[in-house]
Amino acid sequence: MRKTQRLRQLLAGDGIVLGGGAHDAFSARLVEQAGFELCVVTGAGVAACRGYPDVGLVTLEEMTRNARYIADALAIPVIVDADNGYGNAINVVRTVREFEHAGVAGIHIEDQTWPKRCGHMLGKTVIEKDEMCQKLHAARDAREDPDFVIIARCDAMMVNGLDDVLARGDAYIEAGADMLFCEVRDSMDEVRALASHFKDRVPLHWNYSPSPMVPRLGAKEVEALGYKTCCFYVQSLMAAAKTMQEVLAEIRKTGSAETIEKRMIGFEELWDINDMASIREMERKYAV
Repeated sequence: MRKTQRLRQLLAGDGIVLGGGAHDAFSARLVEQAGFELCVVTGAGVAACRGYPDVGLVTLEEMTRNARYIADALAIPVIVDADNGYGNAINVVRTVREFEHAGVAGIHIEDQTWPKRCGHMLGKTVIEKDEMCQKLHAARDAREDPDFVIIARCDAMMVNGLDDVLARGDAYIEAGADMLFCEVRDSMDEVRALASHFKDRVPLHWNYSPSPMVPRLGAKEVEALGYKTCCFYVQSLMAAAKTMQEVLAEIRKTGSAETIEKRMIGFEELWDINDMASIREMERKYAV
């Protein structure tokens, strides 16, 4: 089964789908090994790993190269943050083709202007609804695999409010979005209104963000509201960053790594995460 078909199967099935967040192939392998059926790739995390904040500095080429490593490493489907499609509707055509060729199962494209900002930063601006609809038309026309999932992300809540988000979501569904991803703010009334308005029309994608700007709702809670996916994009990266800070501070203080060795995985486990067993098998098979 193609990974795009598997993603469609997950979205059509019963129950909430949990997505584990990754920023590179190593973290993606950990997502799969933890038992997640879906991997989601954080644009903010990819930017952070290149030394940038999430303000539109990472290019299409960088994102698709990273996505290819991730997709190649996994058996489960991958959804990637494709920012605003890296330009206008014409750019979106290339964006869809590049991500499809990278082997991912779907992307989300947001209705922000360029340069974009992280969905949980202030100062965002959005393009006109009709322009975003044209991007979605272009995305659908560009895909070669009809099962490749196009997710429309709406960032208008903190810019224009709930009514505009509802109008945009209606238009994005009409334009052919396979899923809807609405960034929210800290208002349960708005979250309920979104779910009530859109559920049963298209699958709804929930970003479980660590941002203080949004409600902290667990998977069971968002499932009860009518969301289909609950995705944890940056938690593993943020936890890893805290651990690295602490470990490096301890090494700098003591001049030794002995005190932190119990917090490390071993070399064999490091290799095993990246499937050293298959390399050994190929060595045996092709040895001369």
